Amino acid sequence: MFVFRYFCVLLVSASVSVVQAEPPEAKFQYKSPEIQIPEASAGEPVLKEFSLERADRYLEQGTAAWSAQRKCVSCHTNGMYLISRPELTAELGPPTKAMRDFFVAELRKLQGQDRERLLSGIRPTQIAYVAAGLAKWDQHVSRKLSPETDEALRFMLSVQSDDGSWGNADCWPPFESSSYQGATVAAQAIAAAPGWREALKDEALQGKIKRLLTYLKETEPPHDYGRLLLLWTAADYPELLTAEKKQALISMVRKHQLPDGGWSLRTFAAPGAWGKGNRAEKLQAEPEFDSATRNWKNLESDGHQTGLAILVLRESGVKADDPQIRKGIQWLLSHQRDSGRWWTRSLNTDRWHFITYSGTFYPLLALKKCNALPVLQQTSSR
Repeated sequence: MFVFRYFCVLLVSASVSVVQAEPPEAKFQYKSPEIQIPEASAGEPVLKEFSLERADRYLEQGTAAWSAQRKCVSCHTNGMYLISRPELTAELGPPTKAMRDFFVAELRKLQGQDRERLLSGIRPTQIAYVAAGLAKWDQHVSRKLSPETDEALRFMLSVQSDDGSWGNADCWPPFESSSYQGATVAAQAIAAAPGWREALKDEALQGKIKRLLTYLKETEPPHDYGRLLLLWTAADYPELLTAEKKQALISMVRKHQLPDGGWSLRTFAAPGAWGKGNRAEKLQAEPEFDSATRNWKNLESDGHQTGLAILVLRESGVKADDPQIRKGIQWLLSHQRDSGRWWTRSLNTDRWHFITYSGTFYPLLALKKCNALPVLQQTSSR
């Protein structure tokens, strides 16, 4: 009997050990029946050398998984895809046509909603992303204006706010945090559509475009991130900035560069300045925030802001061989992660970190602008 009890205890102990030894359930950043992209983290291994193929795979799988699972256009993932991916056609091959078809389908769904719903929350900015994505496709892929883009732009202007901006959410920075950001996306859409603004005869729509540009010219951006977006928008609309103000904004971006050669999203706004301030507590609790001085210290650069800063500086006329640009490019080439993305910590939660998606597109566009992006040798069927 003693032996039997002892044997049972051993079995129970062994089974407990087995249960305790089971690994935690895997977490994913993007997931669909066919795609599983592991969660993003600061601890993800850094690649020994830059891989365009891995970056391309991450971006293609991310937008496919998001669209299949969430079935909507988001600013941070598939919205970012169709705005950014067409410009990389020469290096990566044409973007997937299925994503353009998805945007056209979303346009039809949005057009079927009542006006009160269309003007609420993030929807005006969401419509701007749809229009901008279709316009970018026309600009870089088909190279001619499509009826769907014309339709999307007119629809986008129909939901413009009275002050000239586009309504947006105010709680998910940086993309879903201000009407100012929404206005810059709308401006990008209009500028990208081949010949659309030049051929526009509708005086009411011309007036709406004028109201948008007046808003951007006269409204003080909410923070330095907004000022960076203004500088970027001025690359398409030079009339927005005087030569003096343009140089002041370029200097502002330069001053944000960190000792490691890159830029950090966190230095471009005070914790409470993002959106309605609901992320202040989270950001102030991060170890790099000095509560005594109310400033950031010992920050590491991130992919989103490093790529965006270089991209905007280049489009603003700063040369590719500028020492600060060269340092930033070196940071990008040496900090890509195993999945193909670059690490950027979310301003919002520490679960999804969807900001790594734009934090991968912006680096690729920055590398392209500096002639540092190779052509992908083998491109999968789109």
